Amino acid sequence: MATNPRTWKRAEGRVAALFGARRQPLSGGAGRADLTRSDSTHPRLFVECKYRERHAARTLYDATKALARKEGKVPVLALIDKGRPGSLLCIHSDDLAAVAAAVVASLDPAPRGPTSPAVPREPRH
Repeated sequence: MATNPRTWKRAEGRVAALFGARRQPLSGGAGRADLTRSDSTHPRLFVECKYRERHAARTLYDATKALARKEGKVPVLALIDKGRPGSLLCIHSDDLAAVAAAVVASLDPAPRGPTSPAVPREPRH
């Protein structure tokens, strides 16, 4: 069954609002050079929304969430592909502020210039 366009457009708007932006109308197929293909108007983030009945990552996330909640922790699912650098992090939008705070708290507080990257601290045990 097809999804009503108002449904996914509203979902895109909610996601854009998380980042202080608005939904970008005609983002995907407009073909206009003066418009972003991102689903949001954010100046630095390229936001792509996929509205589906079900995502495989959601099943993995739900299992992680159940384990995390038992320990009073915020769930973060890291998807790592063999042979590829980095990982994709899957978090719930409700947990975005808590995860961002944890990342900021883990950064080295040493002074640095405007172009110096933040350096993660060694984990405390």
